[in-house]
Amino acid sequence: MQLWTAFQDTGWVGRSVLAILLLFSIISWGVMFAVWQRFRRSQGASRRFVAIFRKAKRLADVQSALGALQHSSLVGLFRAGYAEIEAQISHAEGRQTVKSLDSVERSLMRATRIEAARLSRLVPFLATTAAATPFIGLFGTVWGIMDAFGDIGASGSTSITSVAPGISEALINTAAGLFAAIPALLAYNHFVQRLRQARGEMEDFTLEFMNLTERNFT
Repeated sequence: MQLWTAFQDTGWVGRSVLAILLLFSIISWGVMFAVWQRFRRSQGASRRFVAIFRKAKRLADVQSALGALQHSSLVGLFRAGYAEIEAQISHAEGRQTVKSLDSVERSLMRATRIEAARLSRLVPFLATTAAATPFIGLFGTVWGIMDAFGDIGASGSTSITSVAPGISEALINTAAGLFAAIPALLAYNHFVQRLRQARGEMEDFTLEFMNLTERNFT
């Protein structure tokens, strides 16, 4: 109730700052949920895909089982590598051989960058929120203090009653800036770590796929 009273006492600048911070906070929480869901689905699908990949005797068997595993980042790598192998075999005049392992590896590396970009989509917004909202809140804080000094000059009184609205506005904007920034910063660091782990899994899968290709198609 006291926070609502303090909000009602803020001026139009303070309310504008709070509205901007609220918008950042709402969007960042939506981004956190969406990215968390993306990583969760990708990780679960990747575990199932790796199990299928390691049990399969032929790459064609893996290709036919990918329908329910679309969210896995490893599926994108497999499809890129498999497509390159098929393209080389189709030009090998009936021989089941791969002419260039380097081309297969480049296809996998290209797919790794694409999948990493897909997983990290919207994550930079969290970094922007964490970096920008404290300064937006600081602007509201400075404005509130300036407003408090203006009230002192206008009234000629230094009592707490005359400066309370400006001080309240300053403190509310400071708190709002931190409220928007801290969850975004924690989530950003968490997702960066998850992305680093995902890239490590993709690099491991690339090595495993290349070893399998070299054994079976050269």
